[in-house]
Parts: sequence; C-alpha cells; structure tokens
Amino acid sequence: MRLGVARRVALTAAYGGLGVTAAGALATGVLIGQAMIARRIIPPADKIPPRCDGLYGGFHDGEPLRMAIVGDSSAAGYGVESPRHTLGALLATGLSEQLHRPVELHCVAIVGSESRHLEPQIDRALERPPQLAVILIGANDVTHRQGVPAAVRALATAVRRLREAGAEVVVGTCPDLGSVQPIQPPLRWLARRWSRQLAAAQTVAVVASGGRTVSLGDLLGPAFAAEPDRMFSSDRFHPSIDGYIAASAALLPTAVAALTEPVMPSAPAHADEGVRTLPQAAADAVSRSGTEVSPVPGVGGRRGRWAQLRHRAWRYVGRPADPTHVPLPQEGGS
Repeated sequence: MRLGVARRVALTAAYGGLGVTAAGALATGVLIGQAMIARRIIPPADKIPPRCDGLYGGFHDGEPLRMAIVGDSSAAGYGVESPRHTLGALLATGLSEQLHRPVELHCVAIVGSESRHLEPQIDRALERPPQLAVILIGANDVTHRQGVPAAVRALATAVRRLREAGAEVVVGTCPDLGSVQPIQPPLRWLARRWSRQLAAAQTVAVVASGGRTVSLGDLLGPAFAAEPDRMFSSDRFHPSIDGYIAASAALLPTAVAALTEPVMPSAPAHADEGVRTLPQAAADAVSRSGTEVSPVPGVGGRRGRWAQLRHRAWRYVGRPADPTHVPLPQEGGS
C-alpha cells in the first residue's frame, strides 16, 4: 500500500522529534492532517516513464559520446509522455549541439529510487562504461527519511565507481521539496530543511569523490514558484516538459564543462565565484539554485579539501525534434 510522500514526511517528523507531549500531539495532528490533504492531491507514481535510450545528433560526424542517466523518477523523466521530453533526451540533444558530435544515451534510472538503490544502476551503466554520467537522487531519501550519512555514502560510492571507470560525473543535488505546492507549512518547512541538509551533504561527498554538483535547490528558482501549473506536471510533484527544460538548462553547462575543461584552480570570474573550502562551497550552493561546485586539487600548497564555486550562464535547451534519433535495443524495463 502506498503510504504517500507527504504522509511519510509528516509521520517521521512527528514521531522523530516532537515527543509525546500535548504540544507534540497537537503538532502531530496538524502535520498528519496536512499530509492527508497532500496525499489526496499528489497521485502515486505508478506509470512507466518513456524510454529515452538511443542515439541523438546522429547527423554529426565522429564517435558517439556515451552518456548514462542514473537516479530516480526525475532522472527517468517521469511526468512526460514522449521520450524526447525527458531529462535524458534534452541533455543528450543539448550535448550533441554543443559538442557537435552524436550522443549515445543509456538511461538506467528507476522510479522510486533512493540513494541505497544506486548500486545495481551503476552495475548496468558500467556494462558499457559511459564517458559522462548524470545522477539525480535524493528526493525519495527525504520522503522516506533515510539517514543522511548512509545516503551520501551510497552516492559517494556510485561516483567513485564511475570515476574509476573513466566517466565524468555530474550530480543534480536533492531538490527542495518545500517548493512542492500541495505540501503546506509547517510540513513544507520541515521538507525544505531536510532537503537542503541532504543537498549540502551530497555536494561534499560528490566533490570529494571527484564529481561535480549542480544545486537544483527550489526546483531551479522562481519560475516554479511563479508558474507551478506550467513547470510541474499534472501530479503537481514531478516536473512538466517546461520543468525538465529548465533542469536541463541548469545541468547542461556543467556537463559540457566536465567534458571539455580540466579540473584546476582558477581565478574567479565574478565576486560570487571562486575557491572555498568544500563545506563552505556546499553551504553556499544550497542557497542559490543552479550553482556548480567542482573539485580543486589544491590551492597554494594549503591542506584540506577545496572546491570551485561557479554560477554558469544558463543555456537555452529547446525541445528536441531530432529526426535522426535511433532507439537503442531495449534490455528490459528500468
């Protein structure tokens, strides 16, 4: 039986921190009441997302770039009807246009995945080692209240395995579930706090393991808050076509940079960019959506872990209509 996204958050908040006092009981009732309302509004994720595996930009010359999409329902493209509207297809098309080469996309993401479910996905991705892997994970860790240390350890292990296989890795950190409209305060405030705590911890773990992160924060800024009917799909929880376009536009510059720019210390281009300690960079990135955090090998001989914070210009990613897209042979459901 489906427990429900918001109800899970409410129950763990109530019994995990409020105690059994009268005030706690009242707060528990408020949270569960809000969760029941949200549960009626947010339908279960019971559809199979469209398969986006295939070759994109086949009209370009050269050996195809191998790309893998790993993670949860957003990585899989849940909420849209056409493969070309999924996050994977949008990123593959954008990479093909930016790099002028074909992109072979393999999506191993599974709806409902938590960080602890990444290992079998990585096994599948490494059957044909990718040159680039994009991971979106974390929302289900928040709704199921999985422990942050265990979640980030599983993510760090996934990043290290991919890096050891020669892949560049870009992770879209946990979105701010407090931006989901059916979840109301005070439940929304708890969801926001937990989401940001996980996103910051993910950033530290990923960058320390050699990957790059992009803060998805409040689902990419004011557009989702200003136009939720357009940016969210009909379930009001997963992104719509326009929502996935916005996510792709945030992730694409970092994906391109991961493939074309060496990791090294550099002078900041703007006052709000530059080298910071990794924990400070993670904290700063959480508060500003679309921020990239990448590893720095060392700065001036100082010890410790350091990171480069950047807020790259978002590049427009249109809806792909590539007639040369060729689906790869299907290997069973993902």
